[in-house]
Amino acid sequence: MKVLVLLAEVDHFAHWEAADDDHRARVVADFTAFDEAVAARGRVLGGEALAPASTARTVRAGTDAASRAVTDGPYAETAEQLGGYYLIEVDDLEVAVELVRLLPREYDVEVREVVDVSF
Repeated sequence: MKVLVLLAEVDHFAHWEAADDDHRARVVADFTAFDEAVAARGRVLGGEALAPASTARTVRAGTDAASRAVTDGPYAETAEQLGGYYLIEVDDLEVAVELVRLLPREYDVEVREVVDVSF
């Protein structure tokens, strides 16, 4: 099963900029532990850190391509900032939830099954 793991934190980018070397080393160690644990029970298919939400552009719904407005910023204004994601492949959602507990404790983590929409 493919699972998308979204990592969010309130004021994520400000926290990272203010972090000292010890904090940054612990966060990197947590990510490494997660990567190794996923490799032992499945696969990491992808993952990246994201730029700040202020750099995002959102294409809004419309009746056709020409009517879709583009706005600056994320699709939803929230205190949490999406800092990155993983796409992993594991046996089931319970395994994914178990594994994401290894990620840095500062993050709220959304775990969502990827639906196969191939025709």
